[in-house]
Amino acid sequence: MVAHVLRLRLDLLVGALRGDARRVAWRLAGLALLVAAIVGVFLGTQRLRGIEDEVAYTVTVIAGSALTLGFFVAALVGGFDDQLDPRRFAVFGVSPLRTAGVTLIASIVSVPILAAIAVAVGFAQLWTAHGAAAALAGFAAVVGVLTCMLAAKVALAIGSLVLRERRSRELSGLFVIGILIVAVPVAVFFVSLDWGGEVPSALTEAVRILAVTPLGAAWAVPGASVIGSPAASLVVALLTLVVLAAVWVWLVRLLLTTTERPRSERSRAGLGWFALAPSTPGGGVAARSLLYWLRDPRHVVNLLIVPVAAALVVVPLLLVGVPVEYVALVPAPLMALFFGWLAHNDLAYDSTALWMHVASAIRGASDRAGRLVPVALVGTAALAVSIPVLVSFQGRWAVLPALIGVCASLFLCGMGLSSLSSVWTPYPVSRPGDSPFQQPQRTHGGLTQGVVLFGAVVLSAPALWFGWLTLSVDTSFAWVALWVGVGVGVVVLLAGILGGGAVFERSGGRLMEFVEST
Repeated sequence: MVAHVLRLRLDLLVGALRGDARRVAWRLAGLALLVAAIVGVFLGTQRLRGIEDEVAYTVTVIAGSALTLGFFVAALVGGFDDQLDPRRFAVFGVSPLRTAGVTLIASIVSVPILAAIAVAVGFAQLWTAHGAAAALAGFAAVVGVLTCMLAAKVALAIGSLVLRERRSRELSGLFVIGILIVAVPVAVFFVSLDWGGEVPSALTEAVRILAVTPLGAAWAVPGASVIGSPAASLVVALLTLVVLAAVWVWLVRLLLTTTERPRSERSRAGLGWFALAPSTPGGGVAARSLLYWLRDPRHVVNLLIVPVAAALVVVPLLLVGVPVEYVALVPAPLMALFFGWLAHNDLAYDSTALWMHVASAIRGASDRAGRLVPVALVGTAALAVSIPVLVSFQGRWAVLPALIGVCASLFLCGMGLSSLSSVWTPYPVSRPGDSPFQQPQRTHGGLTQGVVLFGAVVLSAPALWFGWLTLSVDTSFAWVALWVGVGVGVVVLLAGILGGGAVFERSGGRLMEFVEST
């Protein structure tokens, strides 16, 4: 049975690389990102070989705890289908204990587990270089990987029993975005800390607790053997492994004796973003806009150009001799400005759906707010990741609130003005299905683009001023820049939504004439 399940597992992995070119490209891109992450971990462990034992201990315990937690939460909430679900092997008539063991062994042949093994090997090499016994470091690595495997299998089993309805790809995508928004800034902050060979006091107690919890006990064993006694962490790690194994066997027995509730294929397909969005007019508009923005090449190109354009601005500034600490803070405000500006002509891009909004007598404010959701979602995620990275290059974390305030003001003011301009003065764009770089001839539209960009900068002048004072006078102005930027941005955004909604309700006929003529 073991050979059969392993062969099945390999066939499933090979089959994952088959299918349409778009799906294969996404999977290869994900694999490339995973390989890059593994390489980064190995380079990081090589760098940790020359630092103090306490610092290396702190980093490995926190990273290992995050890895274990990530396996459990991702499997529970991510909406993944377990290809080695024990119920698929019920026809073999094998005992629950053997089924649990075989499916667990076969789970080793998976990309996430292989990545966890690579991380565990890097940690073992690190602690061997710091003086830990090779046998103990290797044993701790095995226990850590097994803990991650069992945590994921238990989460998948719980999800199949309790969360019977299949989670949608859209919900999984939001989950991934949330992880990026939280994990990347935290990781950048910890990496950029100048510890000077000593662990910050704020982390000492947290690491001490994590080292005797199921999340970090296995990863703390080799480090604890170098700086103290590994007895407590070793006992907790082994008990965790035994408890997870017992829970896994019990869940397999329950799965093999429980009949899965039948589901129709139609309900399995789901409604996508429409099922996830609120059941309101604005929620419906937001769901439709998300579908357009994520599938229409015209919108995708616009979203991809923003970070590229912001990065290209850095090159001439560096060539003319602008200090790096100032250049590092330029891309984020530019991204915020252009992300807010993207929606300045969204009605023209979504013109094929305008008749639905007008015919259903939807409120103008609901239309305006719903159309901003895709830009708000993508822009917030991109800024949440890029801002801490850029501040780490700049080297002064005291300016972080000021940069957040400036970006918030530019982003929100841009969306507010765009919400008004897209119904006030829309102009023709390329039709659906045309090349994103093909633009129709038009006699107007340039003024609208300039007014939105210039207006967002002018309205953000208070936040920009306090941000400059933060850099040149005193970092205490950073919090003033934050609250001023957020306050001005929220006011302009609400005003733009309400004002654009009023124009939309009064100009339905004119807007229909526009979309029919273009």
